[in-house]
Amino acid sequence: MSHGFRPFLHFLFHLGYLGPFVLGILDSSFLVLPFGNDLLVVGLIAHHHAGFVIYVLSAACGSTVGVILLSKVARKFGEEGIRKVAGQKQFNNLKKRIGDRSGVAVAIGCLAPPPFPFTMVIAAASALGYSLWRVAAINFVSRAIRFSVLGLLAIQFGTAILRIAKTPAFVWSMVVFIALCLIASAFSIGHWVHSTRSSKHA
Repeated sequence: MSHGFRPFLHFLFHLGYLGPFVLGILDSSFLVLPFGNDLLVVGLIAHHHAGFVIYVLSAACGSTVGVILLSKVARKFGEEGIRKVAGQKQFNNLKKRIGDRSGVAVAIGCLAPPPFPFTMVIAAASALGYSLWRVAAINFVSRAIRFSVLGLLAIQFGTAILRIAKTPAFVWSMVVFIALCLIASAFSIGHWVHSTRSSKHA
C-alpha cells in the first residue's frame, strides 16, 4: 500500500505552485480531505520559502473554485435537498446557527479546522440564499489568512517539519490518512448522488 500511495504524495508535491490549487478545489468541494491542503502548503513552503505568497494564493484560489462549485450544486438542491443530505437535525442546527449571520458562519467554517462541518455550512448558507459571490469572497480571504498563518509556521519550523516528513512513521501515517479520506470521499459523493436522485424522483 505504501508504494501505491507514495507516487500520489510525490505527484501533489511536485506539481509545485499548481498543487495547492488542484487540491484546494477537491478539498473545498465534495471530497473529504481534512488538513489535506494544509499539510501540502506547509510542506511546500517549508521546502521553498520564496514561494510563500504564490503557494498561499494558489491554495486560496483553488479552495474558492471548489466552494463555487459546491455552492452552485447546493443552490440547485435547495433547502429541502440539503436537508436530505445533512439530515433533519443537523440541518435545523445549521439553519438556527447561521440565521442572519451567514457571512460570519462561512468565515468561521473556512478558518476552523476539522471536525467543523465546513462543507455543510457552505451548502446550507448557499441553499438558504446567501450570495454566491459573497461566499466566494469570504472563502478566499479567510483561506488566505489560514494558509498564511500555516506558511509562517512552516518557515519558522521548516527544518523540523522536513525532517519529520522523511520518517517512515510519517509516510505510513499519510498512507493511512489518504486511504481513509478516499473511503470517506466515496461515501460522501455517493450520499450526494443518492440524495440528488431522490430529490428528482420526489
